[in-house]
Amino acid sequence: MTTFRDFPLYLMETLKCCTSLHGFVMFMFLTTVNKGSACEAPSSPECFRENAEESVYLCEWSMNTTESDVTFDLYLDRTKFGNIKTTHYEINEELLIRHRLINVWVEAHVGNLRCTSPRRSVILGHIAVKYEAPQNISVSWLSNNLSLIWKAAENHQALAEVWFQRDGHPTESWEKRSTYATVLTAHSSSEVPTSHRQPVKKHQYRVFIVNLLKHSAYQVQIKQRSIQAQNPLWSEWSPVVMVPAELEHEPEVNITTQVLNGTREVTLTWKPMPHVAEVGGVTYRLEDSQSSRGCPCKGTERRTHISKNIYTTYVSYSAVNISVTARNMAGYSPSALIQIPAEPATDLKSCGNMTLDEKLNKKTCKQWYELQDQDSRPENVITLASKNKKARKQVRKTMQDYVRYLHFEHTCDSGKPRTVKMCLFYKKEGAPSRKPQDLTAFSDSHNSAMLSWTPISSEHQRGFLTHYNLCSVKISSQDGLEECRTISASLTKYRLENLAPGAKYNITLAGVTREGEGPKATLAINTLPEKQMNVWLSFGLLTVFFLGTSMCTVILKRIKSKIFPPVPKPVIPDFTIFQPENQQETPEEKEEVNDLMLLQLHPKGKSVPEDETTALRGEWGGESDEDFENERRDSRMSGGTSDDSPGSTDQALRSSREGEITELEQVDNEIAMLIYRNGLVFDVKTDSP
Repeated sequence: MTTFRDFPLYLMETLKCCTSLHGFVMFMFLTTVNKGSACEAPSSPECFRENAEESVYLCEWSMNTTESDVTFDLYLDRTKFGNIKTTHYEINEELLIRHRLINVWVEAHVGNLRCTSPRRSVILGHIAVKYEAPQNISVSWLSNNLSLIWKAAENHQALAEVWFQRDGHPTESWEKRSTYATVLTAHSSSEVPTSHRQPVKKHQYRVFIVNLLKHSAYQVQIKQRSIQAQNPLWSEWSPVVMVPAELEHEPEVNITTQVLNGTREVTLTWKPMPHVAEVGGVTYRLEDSQSSRGCPCKGTERRTHISKNIYTTYVSYSAVNISVTARNMAGYSPSALIQIPAEPATDLKSCGNMTLDEKLNKKTCKQWYELQDQDSRPENVITLASKNKKARKQVRKTMQDYVRYLHFEHTCDSGKPRTVKMCLFYKKEGAPSRKPQDLTAFSDSHNSAMLSWTPISSEHQRGFLTHYNLCSVKISSQDGLEECRTISASLTKYRLENLAPGAKYNITLAGVTREGEGPKATLAINTLPEKQMNVWLSFGLLTVFFLGTSMCTVILKRIKSKIFPPVPKPVIPDFTIFQPENQQETPEEKEEVNDLMLLQLHPKGKSVPEDETTALRGEWGGESDEDFENERRDSRMSGGTSDDSPGSTDQALRSSREGEITELEQVDNEIAMLIYRNGLVFDVKTDSP
């Protein structure tokens, strides 16, 4: 159907037929159809090729309609291509006239209605080239420059127009950059860093948008146009591409390991990437040198792609490397490498009589890690997972003599690797190739010396070290006998005993394996001379000891006298019994009396005053007169004397009674009587009748 804007052209063509009545009738009919019909004519077709060398022509047109059963007929002069159900059509150049001016139009059929587009006159040989819209655009950051790569339409440069806007900033206007898209080759790709490099495919365009912010996300659209064709046309816009920020840092990975009966459960967690780097989505690629599915020795490194921030796997006791790499639309982050060492086992022993000719079970594999200074190196691992003889020969050929290997034997248990054996292995042993290092001695006495050394490294032991040989010889000795000792291979210190004072010795130390003794480390030492004791020092020590002992004795006596005071000794004065008149009287000695009580004796028949009796009882601690008399009687009868005074009172009284009792009764003078009781002396005086 002819539209209103195309109606004047249609009218001019129709007037040619109006010379007849029939033409006039047809004109009125078409005018009526144009006014009442709902069919709207399609646009004039535009024919082009996708590149200059293409032999296929593509004609496109458009039509606004909601009908679903619309069909089109494409006319190139008298050539008709009918029953087209799309708004484009591809035609091979063999079916076309390329070097002559022709008319091109489209006729649409909507039900019983028919409407025709305007006609376009073209020469197909000079027809325009229109590239298709860029598709599958790859983006990557190189510093603050954004690289855009897509499939090239031709193998030469093209013109590209890029529109971009920062994501999350709707108030900012779109910015346009026009640049030439270069054809990407392998040589140009090698100039890009490995982390940003993308695989080169045949015919790819690349443009750089410089001076952007790699820490921001962008929205990008691209269209392209040929610069080789005579009549180039701009392609359609590409879909909007979301460009995330660059992943500059490796994931921060935390690892937890749990040992579970021969296997290890490894859980990896890491922090999310920044929000601007997660635009368009982020995935994580994990690679491990073992596999948690099936036997661990089968296959190579396994790759896993996940979108979460946690990953759990199971590994055996042998060393394993795990790498975590984040990936977004703009490229890859640096890889976070996690090295999980072999599970440490204390007191590892040799594998005994194990040989490389042992057969394997169906689900068993063996691994040998080369040990360097007690550290396993996963890159030097030898794996035997096949039962055929060729594989064992290859292992034997790869394994070196005199090199220590950490041997693992793995099996599969419910799909998880499990280690069933760990030991140390030598394909062939030899004597050590190096002597013990840093042999030093310290002599702190006249008959011994302390030796220390650094053990021989495992790579120079060339076998299992059984012990050390330590030998010493006295240089000044006439016989020069060498004394050797066997020392445990685990020691790094040893005290050498039974040396001569003030002598010089040559010391040698060598490691020994089952195949022999290695080089000797030599050392010369001098023992200290025997020390003579200083006489004056000895005398001084004795003097100090004597003075200290004396002072201690005096101090102890004083302390004893204060704690335990001495009991006072009674003093008993001597007295002279009255002699006859014809004898010369001796003067009476005066005696010192301590705490004496004088009591007066009364004549017979006289009673003692009550107050005196009471006072006497009070002084004797409440004892009765009867007790007092009994004690006096006992004292006289016993004839005992005081231990301290041989001339005691009892002895004097006893002598007086036995010799001169008659004279004593007639003496008119006073008689002094001494009484001893409880350590006290009492003088009792009586008056003559």
